[in-house]
Amino acid sequence: MTTQIQTEEVLTASNRRQNLFLGFKFPKTFLGLLPILTFAGIFLAWPLSAIFRASLHDNHNHITFAVYRELFTGIYREAFITSFKLAFLSALIAGFCGAAISAALVRTSGTFRSLISSASGVLANTGGVPLAFMFIAAYGQDGLITKFLLWLHWDIYAGSFDIFNFWGILFVYGFFQIPLMVIIFTPAMENMKKEWAEANDSLGGSHFQYLRYVAIPTLIPAFLSATLLLFASSFSAYATARAMTIGNLPLVPLVIGTLVDGNVIPSEANLGDALAMGMVAVSVVVIAAYLALLRFSKRRS
Repeated sequence: MTTQIQTEEVLTASNRRQNLFLGFKFPKTFLGLLPILTFAGIFLAWPLSAIFRASLHDNHNHITFAVYRELFTGIYREAFITSFKLAFLSALIAGFCGAAISAALVRTSGTFRSLISSASGVLANTGGVPLAFMFIAAYGQDGLITKFLLWLHWDIYAGSFDIFNFWGILFVYGFFQIPLMVIIFTPAMENMKKEWAEANDSLGGSHFQYLRYVAIPTLIPAFLSATLLLFASSFSAYATARAMTIGNLPLVPLVIGTLVDGNVIPSEANLGDALAMGMVAVSVVVIAAYLALLRFSKRRS
């Protein structure tokens, strides 16, 4: 009897170990994420690791950080400064304009709201060469809107305005940045409860006090998160700026494109890889700040 019990215990322990080994199951969510993880590994992680390795080697395949020092000198430093300036101003202007449109949008309903929401979705995804052509055809020196304004005796090119310089690019970027802000920020505006405004009115608070003590503190995390996304979108944009400036504006994506096209001195062959890693570093900082703000807003709510 004792021997039989010991034998059953041994078999039970063996089956348990076998079940632990053979019965291991991945979480079901992992299976759902497997296609996107595979895609990200092939088209993101693998190329990124190859670029990083190339940026650390010179033309003689020696490991060096000399290429990264070049990023802080000459045209490359100017490219980062100009890209930061363009991305910051674009995010700031589009952020405030988009927030104002979102505030007006949540107070409307019906066909008008559906029309604005649909238009924002379309315009936010309009970019590249078609967007550049639209603005050249409209605001170029022979554009339709330019000629119409001339008919009204307003020459927009009489001063320093030029659609092909920094301020022209900033103007064009607003075409897709503002609708993008509307899409991102409108849900945050919709989460503002009417009871808060009613409680403020019943307690004798003014509209300014409601904005100062309730609305603005509540919406600041969402606003900053949205502007960070706008900053990243503007900082990494390439096709529109390339078509508008023909590469003569020092922006980091344009400089990388020039280096990738082969217009590079042999001793600077890996500068494009180093510039790309610089953009990755900026993107990581932006994403980290965005996640921190998202965590902070969830904690507050």
